[in-house]
Amino acid sequence: MSVYNHDNRIVMTLDAGGTNFVFSAIQANNEIVDPFCLPAYPDDLEKCLNTLIDGFTHVKDQLPAMPVAISFAFPGPADYKNGIIGDLPNFPSFRGGVPLGPFLQEHFKIPVFINNDGNLFAYGEALAGALPALNERLRANGCNRVYQNLVGITFGTGFGSGIVINRRLLTGDNHCGGDVWVFRNKLYPGKIAEESVSVRALVRVYNEFAKTKDSSLTPKEIFAIAEGEKEGDKQAAITSFTQFGEVAGDAIAHLLTFTDGIVVIGGGIIGAAKYIMPPLMKELHSSLATFDGNTFPRLQMDVIDPEDVRQFGQLISEESIPLAVPGSNKTVSYNPNKKTVIMKTLLGTSKAVSLGAYSYALSMLDN
Repeated sequence: MSVYNHDNRIVMTLDAGGTNFVFSAIQANNEIVDPFCLPAYPDDLEKCLNTLIDGFTHVKDQLPAMPVAISFAFPGPADYKNGIIGDLPNFPSFRGGVPLGPFLQEHFKIPVFINNDGNLFAYGEALAGALPALNERLRANGCNRVYQNLVGITFGTGFGSGIVINRRLLTGDNHCGGDVWVFRNKLYPGKIAEESVSVRALVRVYNEFAKTKDSSLTPKEIFAIAEGEKEGDKQAAITSFTQFGEVAGDAIAHLLTFTDGIVVIGGGIIGAAKYIMPPLMKELHSSLATFDGNTFPRLQMDVIDPEDVRQFGQLISEESIPLAVPGSNKTVSYNPNKKTVIMKTLLGTSKAVSLGAYSYALSMLDN
């Protein structure tokens, strides 16, 4: 259960897309107003800023009490700590930098917190989603195992990520902590991972293997081709998701190596999990070698899908080996099996981001 489930403070939130802005407000981890949608005007800075004022004002007028903060995700590059948005490809009017946080704070006279969607997705799942739900399920099944850390991954327009360690979001000194999109690409070492784990990657690989040039294709259409529901090159469609999963799995393995937590995946493209997850899991379960011929598992822990009944049974089983303490008549219990979990979002990506924004604002106010 989240520490904020019974918190009466209200935070106004925003789902910032390149086409529309959707405004809302959250109290005690519940949305308390009907979402309000306005066009984003990404090409016109004045209209865009006025839209933000109008949207938050509309929400504020419906609230039962004054909000304590505004908190939302906005695309980068950005100086999130200071609320400054940089040169966004899909917001041309922001070129040169816009102090969006200070602008809203000046108008509404309340703190404004901005972060990227990968971070807020991870924070929402850690405090109010997958992490507490998994721990409660383990407890209900008599298992003493408790997870504290989480890697959040979003598959969408780009390759998003966030890391939470002991309920604290890893932001880093430059607010770049946990970023996975710029990891080295396993299949194309001179390229970033996002070149294989994104919408554009799926379209590029499909067209390459199908020998076509259809830039209008969507992931949903490529999935339909893979399923045989739409005319096209089925094998090329499957290959596009396979490469996606392989490169994502390689990057996630690196994240898991230093985070050692559960992995939660969201984003619209996870709808193609049947094609993405097998190559992703193959990477997580692969091995690496040394020059003298020794091999080691890619990860020190076994990665388990808790939605699989058999695998969940392995997760809750606790092997205990008694070991004698040298020089005494005592024994200690030893469990040599390290386990972690990979799962899809329970909240839904958008809700997880909203709850992450809410929790992030309150945690910043409390510190």
